[in-house]
Order: sequence, then C-alpha cells, then structure tokens
Amino acid sequence: MSGRGPCLRRSSFEPEGALAVSVSIVRTVADLREVVGEWRALGLKVGVVPTMGALHEGHLSLVRAAFKRADRVIVTLFVNPTQFDNATDLGAYPRTEETDAAKLASVKADVLFAPDVSEMYPSGFATSISVRGVSEGLCGTYRPGHFDGVATVVAKLLLQTTADLAFFGEKDFQQLQVVRRLVRDLDIHTEIVGCPTIREPDGLAMSSRNIRLTADQRQVAPHLAEVLFSAAEKLAIGERAQRVLATSREALLSAGFERVEYLELRSADGLLPLETASEPARLLAAAWLGGVRLIDNVSVGVCAGSASTGRADDADG
Repeated sequence: MSGRGPCLRRSSFEPEGALAVSVSIVRTVADLREVVGEWRALGLKVGVVPTMGALHEGHLSLVRAAFKRADRVIVTLFVNPTQFDNATDLGAYPRTEETDAAKLASVKADVLFAPDVSEMYPSGFATSISVRGVSEGLCGTYRPGHFDGVATVVAKLLLQTTADLAFFGEKDFQQLQVVRRLVRDLDIHTEIVGCPTIREPDGLAMSSRNIRLTADQRQVAPHLAEVLFSAAEKLAIGERAQRVLATSREALLSAGFERVEYLELRSADGLLPLETASEPARLLAAAWLGGVRLIDNVSVGVCAGSASTGRADDADG
C-alpha cells in the first residue's frame, strides 16, 4: 500500500443536536481496493449495495440489511449508460450525489464508491456479459440490451469490491435473478442477498423514478401494487392466469395507466411462464404513466391441490 493512503473525500451529515457523521467517497478502483485491502487485513467481512443513486428508503433498507451480516458496507453509485436503451431516459435519470452521500452518512455506510464513466469503461473497453434464460421476456423484451449492461456492470462491481455479500431489492426481481445466475455461472465468490420491496404507505413500490411523476400521476401510481396484490390473491386460490391477468390489465388501464407493457405470472425460480400458481411464483408488471415507466412484482402463494405443473406451455388454455 502507498504511504499516502487512498484518496478519500468525506461527506458529512449532522442531525440537529447530534455529532456529525460522514461517509468516505472513493472515485477509483485502485483507491477502493486499497481501502478493502485494509479491511481484509483485519479479517472483516465486506458487503456491497450497488445503486444508481437518487437514493430512497428502499436503498437505505439494503444498507441496514448489509450491516446485519457484514462488518463494513460499500454503497456504489454509478448511473450505468450501458443498461439504458434510450438516451432520453439516461439523461433524465436523477443525479443527486451530494444528497445521496448525506443519506448514506445517516445510516453509517463506510464507503460510497462513485466512479465516473471513464473509470468503469476506459478507452478500448470491449467486453459484454450476456445471461440467457432469465433475462428473456418481461423487461428483456422491452429494453433490448438492458440486462447485458446490468450483468456487465454488476460483474465489474463485484470484482472491484471483492464483496462477500451483495444486497439487491426484490422490486427489480428479474434483475435479481439475472445477477444470481451471473454469479453462479461465473463462480464469483459473492453471496447475493435479495431483500423485500419497500413501499410507500399507499403501497407504491419505492423507486428513484417516482420523483418524476406529476401530482396527478402520483395519485394513479399506487393502483399498480393494488391490482397486483388483488390478482395474486386470486391466483393463489387456483384461478387461471389468462383470465386473472386480462382483468387486471383492464383494471390498470381504467385506473389511468396509458400502457401496460407486461403483466405475467412466472415461476419464482427460473422465471418460466405459468398458467396457474402450482409452484412458488411471482406476478410481475411494467406500466407507463406519462413518460415514467413503473415496474413492480409480488409473490404468489402456491394454490392448494394443484396436480399439474401449471407451466403455460403445458396448459390446456
């Protein structure tokens, strides 16, 4: 290690009447590895929470979950251009590093790793990772190349941080399955931990994109979760997906969503299409309000007494 130590900047957060706390901000892989190397020398377990910033309570809940199992926690902040299929969407994505750092200080995160694009994708970068199977359909259909970008950047972040554990929210359930498959297939020595979706009091899944909703759209948005939970109850008692999903799609359009990209019942393990909830399942949806694309998903209990596989390709219609 160099005698000067890694180049860190401190961001402070000072609640009224309390001592200031701060988070170290690291910009380069070399400095990050120096910090982690010091932790490793002490025998400490390291957790990481990958994010694109614009942090909310959902992200902070991941940091708290990480501290339950790790001695030191890194939060990464990188708006990854390779997972955006739309330049306008990339440009509109909120960038709030100063506020994010203050929030992370409040939950005592140890390091904020916030590299720039040239640090993550230096000149001549030519590698892309593609995870087949679980990346297909759902968001994979409507955002071509998205999961290649996710897989590539997550692989880099796990290798850069050498984390023992990485924490991801279940709101992006397909992404979680992509990451789990990635780690399994490439023998990356990081345990992937899925954490429950954190919701607003009215049920809306917390998302960095929610701040782009107008006041009127924000009133409509909670209907996405409401419709999903209602449909999940029907599926759990044995109703067939074709009928339940058609009714649910109409309910979303009637509530004010302009377009429903997908609304599907999939197996929780493997994301295979299902016609009945004959095994642990997930109900997943993506829908548009104005220019804002919202995604959500809920678990579906296994319906009692189901005799068939329930896979859509086995269904009799």
